[in-house]
Amino acid sequence: MSTPLLDFDDVVCGYGDTMVLRGLAGAVGAGRVLGVLGRNGVGKTTLMRALSGFLPLQRGRVTLEGRDLARVPPQQRLAAGMAYAPQEDVVFGDLSVSENLWLHLRGRDGQRYAACLEAFPRLAERMQQRAGSLSGGERKLLSFTRTLGLRAPLSILDEPTEGVQPENIERMARLVAARKADGASFVIVEQNLQFLLSVADDILAIDHGECSLAGPASELPRETLEAHLVV
Repeated sequence: MSTPLLDFDDVVCGYGDTMVLRGLAGAVGAGRVLGVLGRNGVGKTTLMRALSGFLPLQRGRVTLEGRDLARVPPQQRLAAGMAYAPQEDVVFGDLSVSENLWLHLRGRDGQRYAACLEAFPRLAERMQQRAGSLSGGERKLLSFTRTLGLRAPLSILDEPTEGVQPENIERMARLVAARKADGASFVIVEQNLQFLLSVADDILAIDHGECSLAGPASELPRETLEAHLVV
């Protein structure tokens, strides 16, 4: 890989006295996807929070385009080139679908969300509906749409397909592929192995906060990856 867009090394962090991540390292090049997998509770979401700045590092380094993010708070990381879609609390429930999409933007460029709204017409039909009244899968689609619409060089997606219908998961994969073709990069945590393998260039598997497997997705047997998801 040439100089990576995102680089993280020796990441150690946790909650209070509980250390969750134990020296994780990885990198993402421009126009590539790093897929992160592992069983529940092994540290995947903790890594996403650490990369996005919502969880401070006890040790280690995270850089974006060579810039050390240690002193960049979460609310400023979008300006630095990073968008983040968390696993939970994915929308502002009391706001409408439209407000969720436009509240954080100064202008309304209609093309920003055009591809996603064409792929997910139910969202386009529910622009004035309160986001909290959407189904769980629809809220995930709204979060996904908002994040891709930010057009950040790097997007971090934590379990984006959770609760989403299969046909929409296929559309999500096509939208990620289109952003990759434009040079955008992703870190995606996902339990849906079929979706992950359809978009990922590289894989990082986590077990007990440590790297248990890493390498190009095309070189890792599916059976080996499935073993990292089995309880």
